Amino acid sequence: MVAWYEVQRLSTLLVSTRARGTSGSPDAGAIHGTAARPDAARRGIIGIRGPNMHLGRNPFICDCNLRWLAEYLHKNPIETSGARCDSPKRMQRRRIEALKDEKFKCVEEFRTKLAGECVIDTVCPQGCSCEGTKIDCSARNLKEIPKDIPMYTTELLLNDNEIGRIKSDGLFGRLPNLQKLDLRRNKVTGIEENAFEGTSRLIELSLYENQITCVMPGSFDFLISLHTLNLLSNPFNCNCHLAWFSDWLRKKDLSGGSPRCQSPPRVKEVPIFDLPHHEFKCLGENEVGCLGDSYCPPKCVCTGTVVRCSRVRLKEVPKGIPPETSELYLDVNEIQMIHAERISHLKSLTRLSLHGNDISMIPQGTFDDLHSITHLALGANPFYCDCSLQWLADWVKRDYVEPGIARCAEPHNMRDKLLLTTPSSAFQCKGRVSYDILSKCNACFTFPCSNNGECEPIAERQYHCRCAPGYHGQHCQYMIDACYGNPCRNAGTCKVLEEGRFSCHCPAGFTGDRCESNIDDCLSNKCENNASCVDLVQAYQCRCQAGFMGEYCETKIPFCTKEYNPCRNGARCVDHFTHYTCECVLGYSGDNCTVNIDDCQSNMCQNGGTCVDGVNDYVCKCPGDFAGKFCEIAPMVAMLYPQTSPCQHHDCKNGICFQPMGSSDYICKCAPGYSGKRCEYLTSLSFVHNNSFVELEPLRTKPEANVTIMFSTEQENGVLLYDGQNEHLAVELFKGRIRVSYDLGNYPVSTMYSFEMVSDGKYHVAELLAIKKNFTLRVDKGLARSIINEGEHDYLRLTSPLFIGGIPPEPGQEAFTQWHLRNLTSFNGCMREVWINHKPVDFTNAARQQKVTPGCAFLQDEEDVVMEEEGLEEPEEESSVAVVAAEVVEDPCAHHQCRRGSKCVAARRPGQYACRCRPGWGGRYCEQAPSCRKEQTREYYSENGCRSRKPVKMAKCDGSCGSNCCRARKTKRRKVRLICNDGTRYTKDVDIVRKCACTKKCY
Repeated sequence: MVAWYEVQRLSTLLVSTRARGTSGSPDAGAIHGTAARPDAARRGIIGIRGPNMHLGRNPFICDCNLRWLAEYLHKNPIETSGARCDSPKRMQRRRIEALKDEKFKCVEEFRTKLAGECVIDTVCPQGCSCEGTKIDCSARNLKEIPKDIPMYTTELLLNDNEIGRIKSDGLFGRLPNLQKLDLRRNKVTGIEENAFEGTSRLIELSLYENQITCVMPGSFDFLISLHTLNLLSNPFNCNCHLAWFSDWLRKKDLSGGSPRCQSPPRVKEVPIFDLPHHEFKCLGENEVGCLGDSYCPPKCVCTGTVVRCSRVRLKEVPKGIPPETSELYLDVNEIQMIHAERISHLKSLTRLSLHGNDISMIPQGTFDDLHSITHLALGANPFYCDCSLQWLADWVKRDYVEPGIARCAEPHNMRDKLLLTTPSSAFQCKGRVSYDILSKCNACFTFPCSNNGECEPIAERQYHCRCAPGYHGQHCQYMIDACYGNPCRNAGTCKVLEEGRFSCHCPAGFTGDRCESNIDDCLSNKCENNASCVDLVQAYQCRCQAGFMGEYCETKIPFCTKEYNPCRNGARCVDHFTHYTCECVLGYSGDNCTVNIDDCQSNMCQNGGTCVDGVNDYVCKCPGDFAGKFCEIAPMVAMLYPQTSPCQHHDCKNGICFQPMGSSDYICKCAPGYSGKRCEYLTSLSFVHNNSFVELEPLRTKPEANVTIMFSTEQENGVLLYDGQNEHLAVELFKGRIRVSYDLGNYPVSTMYSFEMVSDGKYHVAELLAIKKNFTLRVDKGLARSIINEGEHDYLRLTSPLFIGGIPPEPGQEAFTQWHLRNLTSFNGCMREVWINHKPVDFTNAARQQKVTPGCAFLQDEEDVVMEEEGLEEPEEESSVAVVAAEVVEDPCAHHQCRRGSKCVAARRPGQYACRCRPGWGGRYCEQAPSCRKEQTREYYSENGCRSRKPVKMAKCDGSCGSNCCRARKTKRRKVRLICNDGTRYTKDVDIVRKCACTKKCY
């Protein structure tokens, strides 16, 4: 930055590249002509009284920060070199003194705001889009994170790319303002140590649907502000190396869903959060953790760049071989197949020994990436030398990397022939290859998937069956029918009787329609001393009377002895033979003196003080500047005065009132979840607890019942809708699908499951239609499914309340015991819209709302922000946007009078239009400029009964910004010394307003 302080008699000022003795493009010493602090430059230039000033050939950034220079040159035409703009693109090569003030816009505000301090941030990365501080690099086929992300970035979208690893290259340390990082649907396999160093402000991190199998300890230690971490849909291997992560998740209590184990099979789909520490076990020889720089595969010995894994009974090539390996010895093991992906990264490998294994076939191209290989030992392997191995014979002949030891074992005509010397023409495919050999390379060869399921081979000779619609299971062996999820209890076996109906076959010890009843084993019990018998499964338990214990209640309890004294907190124990009592000390109560008596019930806190209970005492927590034991001491100085609001008498129900300048009306900006002109309707809810629910009036089913729910969740189980007692309609999430139970009183009940999976965090629409005995379910406008509850009754008769998103304990338990619902967990997620019989539900009219919050959290908030920033809200009839009668009905904007770059938008009434103003502008035609300014004050600063020693120079933002708000844009912290009523002193950092501006953030 260049400043000319106290320069009063300068006649000619030359500031150009020529003045530096250079030509061509500007050098590093040139002036960047924008400044976040232009006052200094303005004061200096205004002080120049001479007739000439040359500013040519400098890379001026002509945004709003340079508007002052254009204004000055309009009034004082002393610049004679024709200084021109260098950027942004829309202003290139245009003369500064010839441009109007309104041309200097701050689209590049974040990039250039520190230009006055000689700091110009990087431009938007190539191929990405930038809007404000949001950088969108999603779906760009990126293999790695761009290096030129601007420092001002607060939101970075990198989803739907091909990024394979998050490297510890210091990139995130250069983004100190980053708050949201989206890496969904990439190919991330690992996070390097210290990769997130420097991201202390990151709040939300999404790694959803990647290929992460484990997480290294300390990977997220730098994310001290993290609130949301989404690691769902990653193939986590829950072995001993991941046990720390379960403890970490429980300690942090982050939102974003709990990631689930995908291997080993015994814990598949179990949330990592819920898995106890001892369940994380390492059983196999190749159970690896995250591969650090010093990693050596299990059972191997690593010395320098040599890795020796000989004679340790390996069944496959180990994972995680260090990339710098030069010699790898895998000889004399039990390896049957070579996984190319486990050796393809070994670019420096010169010697590979696979001698003495059980390898029959090697896929073509397995060694293509081993560019440095000079020695390959393949002897003592049972090679099947047909046409599929011809490539290997050609390859060893060409480069002579194999010493002539490897021999063929099959077929018979090739037995004992050397790969190196046998002609290529002898490798022919004749006859059938045995299944034992083929299955070594392809686990799908035996066609393990049933019912037209597609088999996909995966690593370690495993496979995955992709089931056809209507089937599920590891091998697609089960139909999605009335027995889906096995409705029979206590290990009962479910058998389908007909479409939508089933019966249960019970194991020994149980009986009932669902095997729900346990046979009473208390008929012949040995309980003594009047103990009651509690039936168990093929056993019983004696519940003792007061004063007795033992397996059969045969022993008297020795109350108040050293071994048995339940009294706590210094209480005295008194033995009464059949029971005991505790004599509590002051401040405690309860049977065992464990309850701290609430001393706040008769507190003396004054002036709105909050009582905090102690032990036989309490403390008053004072509001504002009040002090004293009971907050009885008033503040010394009253600092804050009420300010008159233009919306003082508004009728916005659930939102914020704004009165734009020049308008006699106001706008209600609704809080999340609310809608309507005055924000009077509650239409969206988030269900945030395991027992959340909403109670509505009974569902009307004549002549039909029609319910539509738009929802989003990542939880696989939860109640969506329930109404009924014996006859009922139950709709719930069960194992990621929608389950419907429909019963008009025509026994048995009819059950149906959706083919679609809906627990993926995306919005889904479930349409439910009940017409007499017929019930139809359609998900996301897809194929409709129907069931019929055949019988004598035609309509579902409902008199009990309709519950949405969950069900209270009492009716819930009744529904569960009658098998109407498979679980009683409340829906956890957002219901964006609910329609019942063609009318949207207003939840403000609900009889009860329990543990629900308005709105759809981040999903809805983000969309609202986008709508607002893009100016997509439609003005209402009586909104603050000016509505003007137009002369031409067909095109109301043909002769509009909107000024200052505002946009004309057709209003809802025919022949009328509205002027949508630029940020900060207001008035009927957007003709009123923003008057937001900083007003200096000098007053005492006070808090909690303490005040500053002397008045402090402060400031406040005042003025009009149209429909936006005048707020502090830049502050500076200053240390202020405070003196308190009791004589104590301390120093506090206070934010002082330095610059004001118009903004949409009105909080």
